[in-house]
Amino acid sequence: MTGPEYGNPRIPEGEIWLDISRLLYRVFRGKITGIDRVEIAYAEELLRAAPNQARFAAYDYWRGSFRAMPQARACALVRDIAPAWRAGDMAAVSRRSLRGLLCSIFTAPALPRYRGGARPTYINVSNHPLHLVDRVGQMTARTGALFIPLVHDLIPLELPEYVPPAWIEHHRSRLKTIAAHADGIISNSESTTQALRRHIPRLPVATIPLGAGTLMAPPARAPASPYFVMVGTIEPRKNHLLLLHIWRRLVREYSIGAPDLHIIGRRGWENEQVVDILERCSGIAGHVHEHGMVSDGELAGIVGGARALLMPSFAEGYGLPVVEALAMGVPVICSDIPAHREIGKGVPEFLDPLDGAAWMRMILEYANPASEIRVAQQTRLAGWRAPAWNEHMAAVLDFAARVEPRRPALQSIWSRTMLATSVSSTQAMKPASTVSAVASQRTG
Repeated sequence: MTGPEYGNPRIPEGEIWLDISRLLYRVFRGKITGIDRVEIAYAEELLRAAPNQARFAAYDYWRGSFRAMPQARACALVRDIAPAWRAGDMAAVSRRSLRGLLCSIFTAPALPRYRGGARPTYINVSNHPLHLVDRVGQMTARTGALFIPLVHDLIPLELPEYVPPAWIEHHRSRLKTIAAHADGIISNSESTTQALRRHIPRLPVATIPLGAGTLMAPPARAPASPYFVMVGTIEPRKNHLLLLHIWRRLVREYSIGAPDLHIIGRRGWENEQVVDILERCSGIAGHVHEHGMVSDGELAGIVGGARALLMPSFAEGYGLPVVEALAMGVPVICSDIPAHREIGKGVPEFLDPLDGAAWMRMILEYANPASEIRVAQQTRLAGWRAPAWNEHMAAVLDFAARVEPRRPALQSIWSRTMLATSVSSTQAMKPASTVSAVASQRTG
C-alpha cells in the first residue's frame, strides 16, 4: 500500500496527536539528527494539512504517562525551531520558552480518555518511547487512539553487527509494542516494508517515501576547487573507513591536486579506527575536513557545491542524504543496496561498498571538470522528481483515515461490560421464567 495510489486523500475526523518527546529533548540540547529533522517536517506539515486537528503529545518519564502538551507553546516551538535550525542559529529559539514547554510536561494533563465520537490518531515518528510496551498499550486503551508509527529501518534486528548490543533489545521492544498495539505502520521505503513483513506480517503498512527539499537551500557560491561530501553519523554501517583509505591514497598519488572530502555528521559508536585516522593521519591533513553536526543552511552550502555526494553505506532504511542531494541537483555515488536503488531510480552511480578500486576510479572521474559520466548523471537527474513533504503528509493522513482499528475503543468495551453486569444482576433477582425471557431477548 502506498500513498500516491489514493485518488481522493482523506483526513481523520478526530484529533491527530504527534509525539514530540524526542524533539523536546534534542532541541534543548541544541543537537538535531536526521530523525529529528523528519519530526520537525511532520510537525510543520501536520499544522498546515490539519490545523484544526493537530495536537502534540509527549511522554512524562517521571509519572510514566503520555501528556497533552500546551497547544500554543508547542506550535510556537515548531514555528521557531525550523527556521532557526535552517539558519544555524539555535540561540534564536528562546531557552525560556523551551524550558517552559519542557516544564509543562509536569503540569500538562494526561491525554484525554475516549468518551465517544471520532477516535483520535496517535502518530509517532521517532519511536521514542515505544520501548515501553505496557505504557503505550495503556495509553491507546485509555484514549481509544489509533496508533500509527513511522518505522525508519529494522537494521538493529536484521544486521545487529552494526549497532551497539544494547540497541538490539531496545529495538526489539519497540517492534513488540508496534506488533501488539499499532493499527497501521508507515514505512519510508519498500526495503523497510519487506523487513517489516518478515517480523509483523499481518499489520497494514503504507510505504510512503520521506520528503525532501523544504529543509534545503541552494549554495551561496561555486567552490574554488573540487570536493566531495559524505553525510551521516560516523558509525561502522556508513563505511567511512573505505573513503578515508581512498583519500589517503589520493593524497599520496596526487598531492595537492587531490580533491577534498568533507565529512558531515556526529561521531557515533564503535568508530575507533575512523577516529584514529581523522585525528592522527597526517597523510590526509588538509584534504579531509570533519564538520560534525551542522545546520541545514550549512549542510546545503557544502552539499550544493560538491562534485558528488558519496554514500558507501552497507545498509540503509531510506538514505535521506541521497534524496536531498538529488533534490538539489547534486550527483550521487552510492552503494548498490536496495534502499538506494529504490530512491535513486537509476540516477546515481551504484557501486559495491566493498569495491575500493571502483570507488576510487569513480571519484577521480567525477573530480574531472570535463567528466562525461558526471554530465550523463546530471542529464538523468533532469527526469528525477524528489518526493515532497506535503505529499508525504497527505498520504500519511489518508492512510490514517482509512486504516481499520484493531480493537474497539475503551468506552465501547466499558459500555458492554456494564451492560453485561447489569443484566447479570437483574437475572439474579428474577425468577427462572423471567431469566429465560431476558436470555431469549438478548439472543433474539
